[in-house]
Amino acid sequence: MEPTIAIAGIRGFDPTSSSLDASASAVPTTGVASGPTFVEALQSAARTTISDLRNAEQISLQALTGNADVRDVADAVMSAEQNLQAAIAIRDKIVTAFLEISRMQI
Repeated sequence: MEPTIAIAGIRGFDPTSSSLDASASAVPTTGVASGPTFVEALQSAARTTISDLRNAEQISLQALTGNADVRDVADAVMSAEQNLQAAIAIRDKIVTAFLEISRMQI
């Protein structure tokens, strides 16, 4: 048994040849995966947080006029608070990552 056959990543490598055989090129290189980008995910989270904050404010104002139940106000405010805390935590992580990157030596 050849020692290069035991390692899957080197299977298509032939030290006597300057190119890889067809088995090494069987791995598809499609590029970027589908789905939302990081920026789109952050924008979506920000929009959700803003929407929940506005909803909580509207329900609170309705409760002041007697048009909303106290339970609805509590639910809306708690949901908005959770989303706001998550947004603040994400912001803090981004700032921390930026500061770490800026301290790296080139």
